[in-house]
Amino acid sequence: MSYELRDFYDASVIADIARDLKRAYPAFDVRTFTKECLDGLAPLSLTGRAAHIAAAMRRHLPADFDQVADILERSLGDHHESTESFGMAPFKYLPHTMLTASDGLGHFEASMRLQYEITQRFTAEFSIRAFLNTHPDATYERLVQWSADPNAHVRRLVSEGSRPRLPWAPRLRHFQKDPKPVLALLERLKDDPELYVRRSVANNLNDIAKDHPDVVVAVCRRWLDDATPNRRWIVKHALRSLVKSGHPGALELMGAGAKPKVRLDHLQIAPKRVQKGGRVECTLSLVSTARAPQDLLIDYAVHYMKADGNTSPKVFKLKRLTLGRGEASPIRITVTLADLTTRKHYPGQHRIELLVNGQRFSLGEFRLTA
Repeated sequence: MSYELRDFYDASVIADIARDLKRAYPAFDVRTFTKECLDGLAPLSLTGRAAHIAAAMRRHLPADFDQVADILERSLGDHHESTESFGMAPFKYLPHTMLTASDGLGHFEASMRLQYEITQRFTAEFSIRAFLNTHPDATYERLVQWSADPNAHVRRLVSEGSRPRLPWAPRLRHFQKDPKPVLALLERLKDDPELYVRRSVANNLNDIAKDHPDVVVAVCRRWLDDATPNRRWIVKHALRSLVKSGHPGALELMGAGAKPKVRLDHLQIAPKRVQKGGRVECTLSLVSTARAPQDLLIDYAVHYMKADGNTSPKVFKLKRLTLGRGEASPIRITVTLADLTTRKHYPGQHRIELLVNGQRFSLGEFRLTA
């Protein structure tokens, strides 16, 4: 039987949460809480199960959220000192953040203290957004303070929690419209000593670039002045979506802004008809026709068929190279057509393109059959 992410919230995790709460709040009714959590749990999604557990926590904890925040804080496990991945285990605290976001908005200081503690075990990036919407000024000022916190998990929350397009979370529309407050936070974190934090800074900039591409290019151009290798990494990662879309300014910053002078030789796509679950190979030789060496950033796009009969392109990174006069480089592209959790495949005509410094070259088509 295949494991789904939602299966993380099972009887054993619920039992762990119950034990934690009982330790912090001796009056906690473990048996009834456990039964209520398990009832109706099976058909729910990952976040649906977390919300279901949070609702049961609400019914079995005091009515006053200040007391609830104190109980939840005392129920937490040890801090995460490392910034490496801990897998799914920290998701045990997602119900705690949901309860904070729904019930803690009228208890600002208690909620801030609790989120400060939770984010050092899991993350408060989802719950802090409710406070940015409801208490924008006070929450923003707290993020400014936390940007200098000695704990890397807290500093990361400043960036991750303010991302306008954070996955799995409602968008922060006011930051989508005006990203200047977020950019001011990122300025404070751009040279953070932890990659864990810098990666979040880059992802936040990548979010902003989807609504304000020229603004992000301008920020990255300024950041590249006297940049350390760490800051150059942030810029490269932040511009990844703009590079894939062929934004001239982003390509220029990556040293691939010049129009490429190339031709495609020995182009082959096989097979031209493939069943779902199979794969297609595209091979070619990319030949420089320039008189001088040229830097080339190579991506490719697959125009996948959608359920409605239209196609939608997905761009993939390939490689970066320098070709001298008349020099050629072999290119091999493999398109795998097995369904993923993030992408379903539908029968129909698919198209492949090569992107060289943002310029598109058609490579051909293949048909996916059921």
